[in-house]
Amino acid sequence: MSASVLRIDGLRVKVAGTEILRGVDLEVRSGEVHALMGPNGSGKSTLSHALMGRGDYEVTGGSVTIDGEELLGLPTWERARRGLFLAMQYPVEVPGVPIDALVGAALRAAGRADGEAARELVAAEARALGLREELLRRGVNDEYSGGEQKRAETVQLAVLRPRFAVLDEIDSGLDVDALRDVARRIARLAAEQGLGVLAITHYARLLSELRPDRVHVLLAGRVVLSGGPELADRLEERGYEGIAAEVGVDELTVGVPRPPEPFADPTAGSDPFADPFA
Repeated sequence: MSASVLRIDGLRVKVAGTEILRGVDLEVRSGEVHALMGPNGSGKSTLSHALMGRGDYEVTGGSVTIDGEELLGLPTWERARRGLFLAMQYPVEVPGVPIDALVGAALRAAGRADGEAARELVAAEARALGLREELLRRGVNDEYSGGEQKRAETVQLAVLRPRFAVLDEIDSGLDVDALRDVARRIARLAAEQGLGVLAITHYARLLSELRPDRVHVLLAGRVVLSGGPELADRLEERGYEGIAAEVGVDELTVGVPRPPEPFADPTAGSDPFADPFA
């Protein structure tokens, strides 16, 4: 696989009218593992979905390219075809469509394998990752546990062999053994196949297995600090508030306004004696 570069320049994204990403800059090269860390509400998942082209997100500025080719404006399937893969924090269930059928369709579209070859590849990766054979006969993620979902996502990643993988909290729901298996397989893909990895997390435990080349801290929709693996240790010691104080950032998170609860008490939080016409 030839060397490639995923470059994110000044990416700005609104969700429900609120700006969540406020100018994100990142660059990941083939074979590199980057960790993007931040507290809940800092914009991590928004970034992952914006990279893959989620339709209800509004991109208001910036650029996302692979080897200089712009991805913004392309449908999700075109971004995948150009080498981008997203392992979602909450994978979607696809009842009636087993993994080998899903992966096989993608491989055939790329002219890389037929159905039988896809089944063999999926079965081999599933065995290596400890994914029960019984699950391969079900629909994708259909009644899978959280750990099984993440193993299945990693099976798809290993068989499809994209150029870049965005892993949105792939460590959530994993026990120690599953975390080790998944992280080590991803690390081998980076080392042996040149996979570029952007691993999004807010826990340092993933990094003890995945061992990133670079660590980035995302606060309130911006990357405020980048460094080597030692940055994760500093973050563990100081916390996000400590890092924010260090770099002079006031906000840690960005909130998206919630729609009103339809069954909420309409008088809750209000003064019952207030003049309604004031």
